[in-house]
Amino acid sequence: QPGVPIPDGGNWMPKPDGVSDVPPGLEYLALVDHIFVKQKKEMLEIAFGWETSNKYIIMNGVGQQIYYAYEESGCCSRQCCGSQRGFIIHIVDNFGREVMRVNREFNGCAGGCVCCASVGSCCAHLVTVEAPPGNIIGSVSQRESCCVPNYAVIDENEKPILGIDSPDCCVLGCGCGDKVFSVKTMHGEDIGGIRKKWAGLLQESFTDADNFGVSFPIDLSVRMKATLIGATFLIDFVHFETGSDNN
Repeated sequence: QPGVPIPDGGNWMPKPDGVSDVPPGLEYLALVDHIFVKQKKEMLEIAFGWETSNKYIIMNGVGQQIYYAYEESGCCSRQCCGSQRGFIIHIVDNFGREVMRVNREFNGCAGGCVCCASVGSCCAHLVTVEAPPGNIIGSVSQRESCCVPNYAVIDENEKPILGIDSPDCCVLGCGCGDKVFSVKTMHGEDIGGIRKKWAGLLQESFTDADNFGVSFPIDLSVRMKATLIGATFLIDFVHFETGSDNN
């Protein structure tokens, strides 16, 4: 197991006071309705196409850093399995304390058939979210769809709470422009989104360092907000982890 790294210095969001009944370290999410997830560029990927472990800065809507996240995975799995690889994303606060963990087991069958990828099936992409580590607060699973993967956001009681719809095939396959994954209630009401931001031709062509904006209602459960962060990582790997192939 790697040691917890010292997070990047910078403009950190002060820890909110008076927030109770949430897992330790998730107090920061109680007062936000928008976050940014910014992946750090790696020179080995840019220069040689060598797939390194991903690292992310997570910020609130005014640019204050909330968390630092880093991937734990095997070197061989990163080079040979690419976006299908299993991983653990460790998420630490500004004290270097791990407050969340996103887990994905390797599944070579995942994503093979979007029509067969029901929740709980062996064909579905899946991540679990723990806060604190060891305590599952939610999961994100691929669900049935016709063309591109869609997802279900599930609570700790294995009940689907939200749905995430991918852009249609034409939009997702287009090489330019933002890509918006709509976050909806189980009744189909649009309440937010996960937006993959277009970074420009040079960065998109030579690195898989992606930037996302995630929006949700401010009164959404903190556990669901944290699970949407896990959904963002899953979407990044499934749809956009292609820098090495481009190189």
